[in-house]
Amino acid sequence: MDNLSNLPNPDGFFGNYGGKFVPETLMYALKELDEIYAKLKNDPKFLKEIDQDLVQFVGRPSPLYFAKRLTDHYSGPQIWLKREDLNHTGAHKINNTVGQILLAKAMGKKRIIAETGAGQHGVATATVAARLGLECHIYMGAADVKRQSLNVYRIKLLGAKVHAVDSGTATLKDALNEAMRDWVTNIEDTYYIIGSVTGPHPYPMIVRDFNAIVGRELKEQSLSLFSQYPDAIIACVGGGSNAMGIFYPFLQDEDVDLIGVEAAGRGLQSGEHAAPLNDGKPGILHGAKSYLMQDTNGQVVDTHSISAGLDYPGVGPEHSNLKDAGRANYIAVDDDEVLTSFHQVTKLEGIMPALETAHAFAALDHIVKNYSSNQYLVINVSGRGDKDINTVATMDGISLD
Repeated sequence: MDNLSNLPNPDGFFGNYGGKFVPETLMYALKELDEIYAKLKNDPKFLKEIDQDLVQFVGRPSPLYFAKRLTDHYSGPQIWLKREDLNHTGAHKINNTVGQILLAKAMGKKRIIAETGAGQHGVATATVAARLGLECHIYMGAADVKRQSLNVYRIKLLGAKVHAVDSGTATLKDALNEAMRDWVTNIEDTYYIIGSVTGPHPYPMIVRDFNAIVGRELKEQSLSLFSQYPDAIIACVGGGSNAMGIFYPFLQDEDVDLIGVEAAGRGLQSGEHAAPLNDGKPGILHGAKSYLMQDTNGQVVDTHSISAGLDYPGVGPEHSNLKDAGRANYIAVDDDEVLTSFHQVTKLEGIMPALETAHAFAALDHIVKNYSSNQYLVINVSGRGDKDINTVATMDGISLD
């Protein structure tokens, strides 16, 4: 297999996917970002500052935890959990924002913008902006503002302004559209912290690199705790940043199965889902080519997922390439499976996963049969479920008012 770790190429392509499909207005800003990142990514002083922040501010390394009761429940392979939910702000998103805010600082930008679905990236962005005293604006679909009200309030407490987006389906796709419009309008003083491995080059590469700390830690921890690399790594995939971060350091370790889990929503056959790698085709969205949910005319179609963070019609270009290359396998689980898994993990392990993460746990029902009791599965616990309590209660027919 080709060295997938060497991608993207200089034009920002991972195989057939990626690139920079943006208005001319943004080309200079992307070129400037590419150049500053190329200069700083191997700079000892820059890397030392990031490492210090990850330890002292984020709380890394996150533990690798043996889920004994979950393992006993499935009577199969050993199940271990990479606990990104224990990071400051409660998810993997802070890894990326800690890095990107330092890029913004190096570029002299005074205004920060971001899009968010489940709100975790919005919280993480508002957190690092507050720390540096920078103006911050978060774009969020109106539907997500409603179902993620706790995170909306957290963002406001941190001093950022939340812009509710009513257009389209009022979800993550539409929030990203509005953030892009803001960026075009305020290009001189504004830095856009994209939250996933999507968007135009160099963002998919930058977000992956800052999240790859997860996979690098896992390499060390797995050798220390069970004397080998995992037999499989499982992570949920929307845009795909948590999955790409844990997958990337293992791309050349072909004995390690990489399993991404998309949102099948109300079922792949229903069309009401957010699983472009399972039921989509290549297209261009938000500045990059990737697998995309679209109709026969190439128009982006509406998506549905119980989880706001996975409710997106596209996916990162690197995931698209990994699918075509056969290096990663992508499956999908539906809302009912996710809700069942949320309750199961909470009761068995005392760990309440985010609904996004619950997709990865739900995949166990489909894949444990492929592994024996002397093999090791690692699930990336990308976030904690506090933010989803209202959604879960509503689905369970319980009113919290």
